[in-house]
Amino acid sequence: MAARSRKKAAARGRDVTKGYPRAQFVAKLRRLADALETGEPFVITVAGERIHVPARARFTIEHERAGDGEEVEFQLTWTPQP
Repeated sequence: MAARSRKKAAARGRDVTKGYPRAQFVAKLRRLADALETGEPFVITVAGERIHVPARARFTIEHERAGDGEEVEFQLTWTPQP
């Protein structure tokens, strides 16, 4: 997660990274792809909390390289609406 994204998450009181076995990760990605393709909202549970991602979410892909490691993040961002 980028530094600015971490700061925003920390301000809201949650910044969680959760590992999943390959099969669960693939299933989550498949459900996400289906929701994106149909324009539907997406609901996912991460580390025990249900997250509701609206269809209006913004999508970005981030690549980071530092030292001997690399990271690719698929990010969905949105602002809660009343």
